[in-house]
Amino acid sequence: MMLMRTDPFRDLDRLTQQILGTAARPAVMPMDAWREEDRFVVEFDLPGVNADSLDLDVDKNTLTVRAERAALDENQEMVAAERPRGVFSRQLFLGENLDADKIEANYDAGVLRLTIPVAEKAKPRKIEISSGHSERKAVNA
Repeated sequence: MMLMRTDPFRDLDRLTQQILGTAARPAVMPMDAWREEDRFVVEFDLPGVNADSLDLDVDKNTLTVRAERAALDENQEMVAAERPRGVFSRQLFLGENLDADKIEANYDAGVLRLTIPVAEKAKPRKIEISSGHSERKAVNA
């Protein structure tokens, strides 16, 4: 016979961490972001999420990523159910220097990859300097 000690607070703490996350481990949609030359790349880990359930929206400078992980079969007796289920979302606030109209998205092997180009107006550029040759006039004082 095996003796098991239950702690309802431990279960509540585990549930809270799954829903809200912690500073070291954010909930639901972990993300990496970096810059590659003239674009930003953002990757979200979404294992077990069907590509058809993904939804991306841009409103002004706010990018919203929504995903849904299907519910478990209620007829199954679960031994462990630690992965979050249902609909969840995450928002990114895009700076003025990014071109939200040209975002590209790719979903492969449970990773959603967004490529966000830097706007043309924000890229470094050379400014041409013109020189004016004007006639010099002598001033009598």
